[in-house]
Amino acid sequence: MENTSTPTHCPYCALQCGMNITPLPRGGVEVTERADFPVNRGALCGKGRTAAEVLSPAVRLTVPLVRDGGRLVEAGWPEALDRIAERLGATRERYGADALGVFGGGGLTNEKAYALGKFARVVLGTSQIDYNGRFCMSSAAAAGTRAFGLDRGLPFPLEDVPRTGCVILVGSNPAETMPPSLRFFSELRENGGTLIVVDPRRTRTAEQADLHLAPRPGTDLALALGLLHLVVAEGRTDEEYIRERTTGWEEARAAAMAHWPEYVERITGVPVPLLREAVRMFCEPEAAMVLTARGPEQQSKGTDTVGAWINLCLATGRAGRPFSGYGCLTGQGNGQGGREHGQKADQLPGYRRLDDPAARRHVAGVWGVDPDSLPGPGRSAYELLDALGTDVRALLLMGSNPVVSAPRAAHVERRLRSLEFLAVADVVLSETAELADVVLPVTQWAEETGTTTSLEGRVLLRRQAVAPPPGVRSDLYVLRELADRLGVEKGFPADPAEVFEELRRASAGGPADYSGITYRRLAEENGVFWPCPEGPGETGGTGVADGEDAVSDTLPDDPAADPGDTAGVPPARLTADARALTAAAGTAGDAGTARDVLPGRPTADAGARALPGAPVAGSGPAVAHPGTPRLFLDRFATPDGRARFVPVVHRATAEEPDDEYPLLLTTGRVVSQYQSGAQTRRVAELNAAAPGPFVELHPRLAARLGAADGDRLAVVSRRGRAVAPARITGAIRPDTVFMPFHWPGEGRANTLTNPALDPTSRMPEFKSCAVRVEVVGPADQ
Repeated sequence: MENTSTPTHCPYCALQCGMNITPLPRGGVEVTERADFPVNRGALCGKGRTAAEVLSPAVRLTVPLVRDGGRLVEAGWPEALDRIAERLGATRERYGADALGVFGGGGLTNEKAYALGKFARVVLGTSQIDYNGRFCMSSAAAAGTRAFGLDRGLPFPLEDVPRTGCVILVGSNPAETMPPSLRFFSELRENGGTLIVVDPRRTRTAEQADLHLAPRPGTDLALALGLLHLVVAEGRTDEEYIRERTTGWEEARAAAMAHWPEYVERITGVPVPLLREAVRMFCEPEAAMVLTARGPEQQSKGTDTVGAWINLCLATGRAGRPFSGYGCLTGQGNGQGGREHGQKADQLPGYRRLDDPAARRHVAGVWGVDPDSLPGPGRSAYELLDALGTDVRALLLMGSNPVVSAPRAAHVERRLRSLEFLAVADVVLSETAELADVVLPVTQWAEETGTTTSLEGRVLLRRQAVAPPPGVRSDLYVLRELADRLGVEKGFPADPAEVFEELRRASAGGPADYSGITYRRLAEENGVFWPCPEGPGETGGTGVADGEDAVSDTLPDDPAADPGDTAGVPPARLTADARALTAAAGTAGDAGTARDVLPGRPTADAGARALPGAPVAGSGPAVAHPGTPRLFLDRFATPDGRARFVPVVHRATAEEPDDEYPLLLTTGRVVSQYQSGAQTRRVAELNAAAPGPFVELHPRLAARLGAADGDRLAVVSRRGRAVAPARITGAIRPDTVFMPFHWPGEGRANTLTNPALDPTSRMPEFKSCAVRVEVVGPADQ
C-alpha cells in the first residue's frame, strides 16, 4: 500500500476515537491525531496512541497452531481448518447440534458478529451462542428495552452532555476507562452545569465532580429509590410529563415511597443531606441526564437497578426531551453493534428477537433458509461457559479471553480444559488460546475494513490501512472456509462489503435498522446514527462501482460530517431527531454549532424548531434518511409511544459479608490496560504504567490488618484466592477493597467474583462479593 494516511478508528473502547494510520517507509505504522472526528477531536489516550504496537509480528500470532502431543505447534491453514471442521462435524454427528458452542466478542466488527451468528444457526444449527458483551451492557440493555421499547446505549450524541444542566454519572470512571470523553464533563461544568458521581471509590472522575456519593457496593438500587422518594416528597415530579408520556407511575411511586431517606442512608452509607443535595442539583435545571456504566449494571439485580435510575428520569420529565435522558456508557469497542446483529443467545440481526415468528421469517428469507430450521434461544454467556465439557462438547471462540474476563474464572478455566475440542481465532495467544486444540491467527483493526457502532449508536467505518502478515487471515475468511467444509458453500463471503450489504437487508425494518447506511455514507458523514432505514428513491448498494475497491479507490480520505444535507422520513415507531435537534444543536459532526445556537442552559422548546423529517432550508430532494442522532423526542418505541415505569424495590446482593468474609470486593479497570489485557499487556509503555494487579484498601482497614503499602495481600472469596500488593488510599470505603481485572495468574481478580445472575439480563455480579483479606508477607517476599 502507498505510504499515505488512512482515517480510521481506535480498536479499544466504545468511543471509537478517530485516528489516522500512516505506514512508515521502514516498516510499521504511525498513529496520529484526527481532529475532524467530533467525539475525540484528535485527543487519544495512551492505549490509542500505542495501538499500532500490537500490529507487530513480534507480539501477535502469525501462523495457525494445532495441538500435537500436548503442545501447540505450527501448521498450515488447510490443516488447521480441516481439523476444526472435522471435529465440529463429528461432535454434531455424535451428540447433536447443541453440543457445539460458539462464543463471540464485543470487539468483533458488525460484519463479523453478523456472520458469526449466521454461522452458528445456519451452518452448525446450534442454539448455543453468546458473547462476552453479556458481561458488559446487558442489564442496561434489558432495562432500556423494558422502559423505552428500545436499547441504544446513548439515545443522544455525547456532544449533548455539555449542554445539559446536571449529569448523574453512576458507576463510571471515564477519566480512566475512556479518557477523551472526560472533556464533555469538563465542558458541562464550564458551561454552568453540575456533575454528580456515584462510586464507592473517589476515582479520578469523582475528584472532578461537584458532588460525590460513595455508596456501599451493591446498593445503587436503594440509592436511586431514595432519590426518587425525595423527588416525590419535595414535589419535584413533572406531573404533566408523567400523564402524557408514561404509564405505570402509581406502582413505581408506591415502591419508591417505601425507601425513605434515613432507611436509604442505613443501606448505602450515603448521608441524608447529600441525598437531598443530589435531588436539588438534578431537579433545578430544565434539563438533566443519568448515565450508568458497569457499577450498577454488573449486579445480580442490575436490570432493576438501572430501571430505578430510569424511573428517576421519567418522574422528573428527563427522558425524550432535548439535552435530557438516560444513557448507558457502553464499554467495548463494538459493544453496541455486537449486541445488535445476532451473536447474542436470543437475538437475530437488526436487534430482532429470536423467538419472534415475524423476525424469524424475515431473516430466514434473507439467508435463504426455512424459518423452522433456525434454532431457538440458547444459554447466556456464563451459563454457556458453565456447560462446557458436559452438555457442550466443542467450542469455537472468537475475540474473547474468558480465562481472565469471566466470573469465577478458575471454574471457567476448568470447564474450558474439559472440552473435547476448543478452537480459538484471535490476534494474540491469549490465556484462553493457550488451552485450544487449534488456534487461528486473524486480522485486526488496521488490517481490515469493517464497521463498528459506538456508544452513541453512531455506525462507523474502520478502513484497512496496512496489509496483514502473510500467514494471517480474517475472521470472515475463517467462517467462509469452515462453512464450505461443513457443506454450506454459499452465503459466507470473506469480503466485508458483501457481508455489510446482507446485514443491511437483514436489519431492514428491525429496531436497529441499518438499511439506509452504506460504506460511502459512513466515510462522507463521519458515521451515521441508527436507526437509518432506506429512504424513498434509494437503491441500496455500497456506493462502490463494480470492480472498484471499497477502501482505497472510492471512499473519500477526508470524511466530513454533514448529516443536515439530506432529508428523510423518521423510522416507524420511533422518532427522533431529525432536523429539529440537528438544527438546534448542530449536526453530529459540527460540535460548535449548538453552542452558537443555544448558549448556556437549554430551554424546554430547544428541540421544537423544525418538524421531524422536514427538509432543511436549502437542502435537496428527500432521498436518504439522515440517521437518528436523538431518539424518543416525539414518542418512545413502545406500542403506545409511552415510556414504562417499572416498580422495583431494593434487595441485597447475592452475597453479603459475614464473619468469615467480612469485606466487599469490587473490581474495575485502570487507565493503561484494557479488558483482559490480552493486547495491552503486550505494549511496553502501557505495562510500565500499569505493570500488574493490586489491592486497593483504606488506611483504617490496613491498620486493622497490620498491612503496609506494597505488602502482598491475599484476597479470599468462596470461589478462590488472589494475591497482589497493597495500595493504601483514603479514596475507598473502609468496608471495601478494589482490584483491577486485567491480569491472569495469582492476581486474577475474577478468580474471586460471583457468577450469581440477574434474572432478566443474565448478567453476573462482578461488582460485589464477600471477601476477607490476609497479609501474606512484605513486598520483597
